[in-house]
Amino acid sequence: MSPGRQASGSPPGRSPSETTAGDPEALARQICLRLLTAAPRTRAELAAALNRRGVPTEAAEAVLGRFADVGLIDDAAFARAWVESRHYSRGLSRRSLSAELRQHGVDTEEIREAVSTLDPEQEVDTARRLVEQKMASTRGQPPEARIRRAAGTLARKGYPPGLVFRLIKEVLEQEGSGEAIGFELDADQYLDPGGDPDEAVR
Repeated sequence: MSPGRQASGSPPGRSPSETTAGDPEALARQICLRLLTAAPRTRAELAAALNRRGVPTEAAEAVLGRFADVGLIDDAAFARAWVESRHYSRGLSRRSLSAELRQHGVDTEEIREAVSTLDPEQEVDTARRLVEQKMASTRGQPPEARIRRAAGTLARKGYPPGLVFRLIKEVLEQEGSGEAIGFELDADQYLDPGGDPDEAVR
Protein backbone atom coordinates (compact mmCIF):
# COMPACT_ATOMS: atom_id res chain seq x y z
CA MET A 1 0.00 0.00 0.00
CA SER A 2 1.47 3.37 -0.98
CA PRO A 3 2.16 5.92 1.76
CA GLY A 4 -0.66 8.33 2.37
CA ARG A 5 -3.29 5.97 0.98
CA GLN A 6 -5.81 4.68 3.55
CA ALA A 7 -6.95 1.03 3.65
CA SER A 8 -10.50 2.15 3.02
CA GLY A 9 -9.59 3.60 -0.35
CA SER A 10 -10.40 7.14 0.77
CA PRO A 11 -8.13 10.00 -0.32
CA PRO A 12 -5.37 10.89 2.17
CA GLY A 13 -6.59 12.78 5.19
CA ARG A 14 -10.28 12.18 4.48
CA SER A 15 -12.55 9.80 6.37
CA PRO A 16 -15.01 7.50 4.55
CA SER A 17 -17.89 9.69 5.74
CA GLU A 18 -16.23 12.76 4.27
CA THR A 19 -15.58 10.94 1.02
CA THR A 20 -19.26 9.98 0.62
CA ALA A 21 -20.68 13.28 1.86
CA GLY A 22 -21.17 14.61 -1.67
CA ASP A 23 -22.12 11.27 -3.19
CA PRO A 24 -25.50 10.02 -1.90
CA GLU A 25 -25.22 6.69 -3.71
CA ALA A 26 -21.82 6.03 -2.18
CA LEU A 27 -23.24 6.88 1.22
CA ALA A 28 -26.20 4.56 0.60
CA ARG A 29 -23.88 1.72 -0.39
CA GLN A 30 -21.79 2.26 2.73
CA ILE A 31 -24.84 2.23 5.02
CA CYS A 32 -26.36 -0.85 3.39
CA LEU A 33 -23.13 -2.84 3.45
CA ARG A 34 -22.57 -2.03 7.11
CA LEU A 35 -26.10 -3.13 8.05
CA LEU A 36 -25.98 -6.28 5.94
CA THR A 37 -22.65 -7.24 7.46
CA ALA A 38 -24.25 -7.16 10.90
CA ALA A 39 -27.37 -9.16 9.99
CA PRO A 40 -29.68 -10.00 7.08
CA ARG A 41 -32.07 -7.16 6.28
CA THR A 42 -35.11 -6.71 4.10
CA ARG A 43 -35.31 -4.07 1.41
CA ALA A 44 -37.86 -2.13 3.48
CA GLU A 45 -35.56 -2.09 6.51
CA LEU A 46 -32.64 -0.81 4.45
CA ALA A 47 -34.84 1.81 2.78
CA ALA A 48 -35.96 3.03 6.21
CA ALA A 49 -32.35 3.23 7.39
CA LEU A 50 -31.35 5.24 4.32
CA ASN A 51 -34.28 7.57 4.82
CA ARG A 52 -33.28 8.18 8.44
CA ARG A 53 -29.80 9.11 7.25
CA GLY A 54 -31.24 11.59 4.79
CA VAL A 55 -30.27 9.75 1.61
CA PRO A 56 -32.36 11.07 -1.30
CA THR A 57 -35.05 8.64 -2.46
CA GLU A 58 -33.67 8.41 -6.01
CA ALA A 59 -30.19 7.49 -4.79
CA ALA A 60 -31.57 5.03 -2.24
CA GLU A 61 -33.73 3.23 -4.81
CA ALA A 62 -30.84 3.02 -7.27
CA VAL A 63 -28.58 1.37 -4.71
CA LEU A 64 -31.28 -0.92 -3.33
CA GLY A 65 -32.13 -2.02 -6.85
CA ARG A 66 -28.51 -2.91 -7.62
CA PHE A 67 -28.16 -4.76 -4.34
CA ALA A 68 -31.30 -6.76 -5.14
CA ASP A 69 -30.03 -7.53 -8.65
CA VAL A 70 -26.84 -9.13 -7.30
CA GLY A 71 -28.63 -10.97 -4.47
CA LEU A 72 -27.40 -8.89 -1.55
CA ILE A 73 -31.04 -8.12 -0.83
CA ASP A 74 -33.41 -11.09 -1.12
CA ASP A 75 -36.65 -10.72 0.78
CA ALA A 76 -37.92 -14.14 -0.29
CA ALA A 77 -34.82 -15.87 1.10
CA PHE A 78 -35.02 -13.72 4.24
CA ALA A 79 -38.63 -14.80 4.78
CA ARG A 80 -37.90 -18.51 4.26
CA ALA A 81 -34.97 -18.41 6.69
CA TRP A 82 -37.05 -16.47 9.22
CA VAL A 83 -39.87 -19.01 9.12
CA GLU A 84 -37.54 -21.96 9.59
CA SER A 85 -35.53 -20.34 12.37
CA ARG A 86 -38.37 -18.84 14.38
CA HIS A 87 -40.63 -21.86 14.14
CA TYR A 88 -38.05 -24.38 15.27
CA SER A 89 -36.34 -22.18 17.86
CA ARG A 90 -39.40 -20.40 19.29
CA GLY A 91 -42.29 -22.62 18.22
CA LEU A 92 -44.11 -19.75 16.51
CA SER A 93 -47.18 -20.45 14.41
CA ARG A 94 -47.68 -19.44 10.80
CA ARG A 95 -49.89 -16.59 11.97
CA SER A 96 -47.22 -15.14 14.25
CA LEU A 97 -44.52 -15.67 11.64
CA SER A 98 -46.61 -13.81 9.08
CA ALA A 99 -47.10 -10.91 11.48
CA GLU A 100 -43.37 -10.69 12.20
CA LEU A 101 -42.47 -10.72 8.51
CA ARG A 102 -44.97 -7.94 7.85
CA GLN A 103 -43.23 -5.90 10.54
CA HIS A 104 -39.98 -6.41 8.62
CA GLY A 105 -41.62 -5.07 5.49
CA VAL A 106 -41.76 -8.31 3.51
CA ASP A 107 -44.23 -8.39 0.62
CA THR A 108 -47.51 -10.24 1.20
CA GLU A 109 -46.92 -12.77 -1.57
CA GLU A 110 -43.40 -13.55 -0.33
CA ILE A 111 -44.79 -14.03 3.19
CA ARG A 112 -47.42 -16.41 1.87
CA GLU A 113 -44.82 -18.44 -0.01
CA ALA A 114 -42.50 -18.57 2.99
CA VAL A 115 -45.09 -19.74 5.51
CA SER A 116 -46.38 -22.30 3.03
CA THR A 117 -43.07 -24.13 3.46
CA LEU A 118 -44.16 -24.95 7.01
CA ASP A 119 -46.20 -28.14 6.85
CA PRO A 120 -49.54 -27.84 8.71
CA GLU A 121 -48.89 -31.19 10.39
CA GLN A 122 -45.51 -29.95 11.60
CA GLU A 123 -47.21 -26.88 13.03
CA VAL A 124 -49.71 -29.03 14.92
CA ASP A 125 -46.90 -31.27 16.17
CA THR A 126 -45.04 -28.21 17.45
CA ALA A 127 -48.17 -26.94 19.21
CA ARG A 128 -48.70 -30.36 20.78
CA ARG A 129 -45.11 -30.43 22.03
CA LEU A 130 -45.51 -26.97 23.55
CA VAL A 131 -48.72 -27.98 25.31
CA GLU A 132 -47.16 -31.17 26.66
CA GLN A 133 -44.14 -29.23 27.97
CA LYS A 134 -46.27 -26.59 29.65
CA MET A 135 -48.69 -29.06 31.17
CA ALA A 136 -45.83 -31.20 32.45
CA SER A 137 -44.21 -28.19 34.11
CA THR A 138 -47.45 -27.30 35.92
CA ARG A 139 -48.44 -30.78 37.06
CA GLY A 140 -49.79 -30.72 40.59
CA GLN A 141 -51.27 -27.25 40.22
CA PRO A 142 -55.04 -26.59 40.01
CA PRO A 143 -56.49 -27.67 36.64
CA GLU A 144 -57.78 -24.18 35.88
CA ALA A 145 -54.32 -22.66 36.40
CA ARG A 146 -52.66 -25.33 34.25
CA ILE A 147 -55.11 -24.79 31.40
CA ARG A 148 -54.81 -21.01 31.54
CA ARG A 149 -51.03 -21.09 31.48
CA ALA A 150 -50.83 -23.55 28.61
CA ALA A 151 -53.46 -21.69 26.61
CA GLY A 152 -51.79 -18.33 27.25
CA THR A 153 -48.38 -19.62 26.17
CA LEU A 154 -49.67 -20.93 22.85
CA ALA A 155 -51.88 -17.90 22.22
CA ARG A 156 -48.82 -15.66 22.48
CA LYS A 157 -47.18 -17.79 19.81
CA GLY A 158 -50.16 -17.32 17.52
CA TYR A 159 -51.97 -20.66 17.74
CA PRO A 160 -55.77 -20.54 17.38
CA PRO A 161 -57.88 -21.31 20.47
CA GLY A 162 -59.67 -24.24 18.86
CA LEU A 163 -56.42 -26.10 18.28
CA VAL A 164 -54.99 -25.11 21.65
CA PHE A 165 -57.92 -26.34 23.72
CA ARG A 166 -58.18 -29.56 21.70
CA LEU A 167 -54.53 -30.33 22.44
CA ILE A 168 -54.91 -29.43 26.11
CA LYS A 169 -57.86 -31.80 26.36
CA GLU A 170 -55.81 -34.56 24.71
CA VAL A 171 -53.01 -34.10 27.22
CA LEU A 172 -55.42 -34.18 30.15
CA GLU A 173 -56.98 -37.37 28.82
CA GLN A 174 -53.55 -38.95 28.44
CA GLU A 175 -52.84 -38.04 32.05
CA GLY A 176 -56.13 -39.63 33.05
CA SER A 177 -57.26 -36.32 34.48
CA GLY A 178 -60.93 -35.97 33.69
CA GLU A 179 -61.73 -33.32 36.25
CA ALA A 180 -60.71 -30.39 34.04
CA ILE A 181 -61.91 -31.55 30.64
CA GLY A 182 -65.23 -29.81 30.98
CA PHE A 183 -63.62 -26.57 32.12
CA GLU A 184 -64.23 -23.72 29.68
CA LEU A 185 -62.22 -20.56 29.18
CA ASP A 186 -63.11 -17.32 27.45
CA ALA A 187 -61.11 -17.92 24.29
CA ASP A 188 -61.28 -14.27 23.25
CA GLN A 189 -58.74 -13.30 25.89
CA TYR A 190 -56.18 -15.54 24.21
CA LEU A 191 -56.63 -14.33 20.65
CA ASP A 192 -53.66 -12.49 19.15
CA PRO A 193 -55.08 -9.16 17.91
CA GLY A 194 -52.03 -8.61 15.74
CA GLY A 195 -52.35 -11.93 13.98
CA ASP A 196 -53.88 -12.80 10.63
CA PRO A 197 -56.81 -15.23 10.94
CA ASP A 198 -56.15 -16.45 7.39
CA GLU A 199 -52.85 -17.91 8.57
CA ALA A 200 -54.38 -19.85 11.45
CA VAL A 201 -54.24 -23.63 11.54
CA ARG A 202 -57.43 -25.21 10.28
